Amino acid sequence: MRHINPHFHKGIRSSRKEIIDLAKSWIVIGIAFAIALNGASLSPTFFIALFISLITVGTGFLLHELAHKFVAQRYGCFAEFRSFDKMLVFALIISFFGFIFAAPGAVMIRGHITKAQRGLISAAGPLTNIILSLGFLLLASSSGGILQAIGAYGFIINAWLALFNMIPFAMFDGKKVMDWSKPVYAGMAVASLSLIVIHNLIITGVL
Repeated sequence: MRHINPHFHKGIRSSRKEIIDLAKSWIVIGIAFAIALNGASLSPTFFIALFISLITVGTGFLLHELAHKFVAQRYGCFAEFRSFDKMLVFALIISFFGFIFAAPGAVMIRGHITKAQRGLISAAGPLTNIILSLGFLLLASSSGGILQAIGAYGFIINAWLALFNMIPFAMFDGKKVMDWSKPVYAGMAVASLSLIVIHNLIITGVL
């Protein structure tokens, strides 16, 4: 196993380009979700939806990508987020039709890592969304008004982000996690799906 460079333990490396790409993706995805949910009219409800989207979808996306980055850098890799600008424009366009297809970008990783390290790097993103989903659920169940709305929306959005990323195909985190450890993959997939089931039970009044 390759030794980890101790310098990577001293802090997180970033660049101006990465910060700009993260901010740009966060804002565009927040706007796209707000448009898809409430239309593009510049009404008070749109700005409320934008605020909620930036907090819920924005943090879900941002922390998912940063989790990949932090773990990859922990293993001595170069790891920085890069936005997919054409996909951001596409997400904005289709949001006007009430749909969302968000592939804002990805963390670019360079370095020699083992299969286990690659699996852990990949698992970090959806695991972050699972934890966020549970946190938002607690917020929704213990608050009222706009905080409850933020909690409820953040709960289901992060649950879907986790489940979506656990799809076991080449471009998704799930494939790398499954290649590393099928038990870990199964546990994360079941946890993600369970959150969706809990949401549906809450909506139908069972819980």
